[in-house]
Amino acid sequence: MRAILLAGGKGTRLRPLTLHTPKPIVPIFDRPFLQYQIDLLRQVPEVDEIVLSLNYQPRRIEEVFGDGEALGIHLRYVVEPSPLGTGGAIKFAAGESVEPILVFNGDVFTSVDLRAVIALHRERRAKATIVLTPVENPSAYGLVETDEAGNVRAFLEKPAQDQIRCNTINAGVYVLEPDTLERIPRDTTFSIERGYFPSLIADGETFVAHVSSGYWLDIGAPDKYLQAHRDIMDGRFVAPPFAAAPGQSVISPTARIEEGATIGAPCFIDADVVVRRGARIGPYSVLGRHTHVAEDAVVSGAVLWPNTWVDREARVGAILAGRHCHFGRNVEVADGVVLGDKSVITDYSKLGVGR
Repeated sequence: MRAILLAGGKGTRLRPLTLHTPKPIVPIFDRPFLQYQIDLLRQVPEVDEIVLSLNYQPRRIEEVFGDGEALGIHLRYVVEPSPLGTGGAIKFAAGESVEPILVFNGDVFTSVDLRAVIALHRERRAKATIVLTPVENPSAYGLVETDEAGNVRAFLEKPAQDQIRCNTINAGVYVLEPDTLERIPRDTTFSIERGYFPSLIADGETFVAHVSSGYWLDIGAPDKYLQAHRDIMDGRFVAPPFAAAPGQSVISPTARIEEGATIGAPCFIDADVVVRRGARIGPYSVLGRHTHVAEDAVVSGAVLWPNTWVDREARVGAILAGRHCHFGRNVEVADGVVLGDKSVITDYSKLGVGR
């Protein structure tokens, strides 16, 4: 079985972090985001090839993953000549496949049981199977309604309160029969959600839903990207590097923590990080490789990408900062700030404070 990872987006919601780093290789701790999805797909014996459907900075992504040999799976890359939408991208990446296709949205962080999804698809002899996940606030999403037998009956885009009759949304994971892709025009921008799926319903095809109550998160926005780190640290999503030790700190053996520094758990401190005496690293902080935290500085829940410098007595809150950033002496940066690569906050500056 072929799996298609839709990873062609520009990651606009995560800018400026994604200006120089395509979203599929944005780091979660010390691993590219897409590796978590590849790990999940590798657990499915039927999947013998993963096709990465790319558009934005494809060479950067291929340089990271190569042919997949190091990951134990064959990877193939297809680059859209122009953005084709979700449906167009699937058709382009599927090629001449004659087997069912497993499709994975490139924004999704999930623990869904893919083997159960495939088993349901086969048992029902479905033309398409969609994974749904329940959410607390259905009005913020497009809802998917099913009948008692699990057949998909309707898609409702951001419904009003009086239209809400369920709480299940599209989780971005599908199994599709290759002959149904004829519904998607070739080399044309086409939405699988707004075009392909409604056509299956209209024609009375067997279109079924698997409802997953496991972990699910769309990491495409800064707050969700930050949450992904915290959920792994807490064990809500079981994944490296905290799979064996949720709630504890993971500190590289090559990191140098000076006497008198304070490290709060859980946190992640990568290789060759230096934390000087008197510095305080608060819970849920992530310090990328070669990051330097100077004397009496405080990092409180920030995700700092590699090669960042935090100078003396700086105060850095729960922020996101790209590579090679510099926080000067006595700066104060409040929660929620997002900084791109090579940002410089000069001495005694305040950013986001008092908003």
